Amino acid sequence: MTRTTTAEAGTESAFATALVRMHHVVQYVFADVSREHGVTPQQAQLLCVLAGGPVGMTELSRVLHLEKSSLTGLVDRVERRGLVARVSDPRDRRTCRISLTPEGALLGEKVHGKICAQLDVLGEAMPEADRHRIATALTGVVARYTT
Repeated sequence: MTRTTTAEAGTESAFATALVRMHHVVQYVFADVSREHGVTPQQAQLLCVLAGGPVGMTELSRVLHLEKSSLTGLVDRVERRGLVARVSDPRDRRTCRISLTPEGALLGEKVHGKICAQLDVLGEAMPEADRHRIATALTGVVARYTT
């Protein structure tokens, strides 16, 4: 199935434009918070993804949109800092999963909490009902993308 985007159709979508602008804001917040905690934005993203438990390299590559060699380098650097560990996958001995160390879990929690707090501040002036409606709508957008 071929999708025609609003840009291809020659019209600009206010929704899409707002999402792109918001994406830039989120990137800036990630960069600022990451710098405060001595990690790169990609390292912060890795810590946040791993907060849910160990993840295999293939899944990490997909979630972080990184090629295998780039992901390996990222994991190597974070592993040297003692924030993650490679653990055997009990279902497949040929592969490993990446897991947070206690130090990595603590840092990941701090980074994630600070990012969320800064983003929440940006929406403080909005009525709670609007914030809830936007959160629900965006959760649906993400779900449609990931399925």
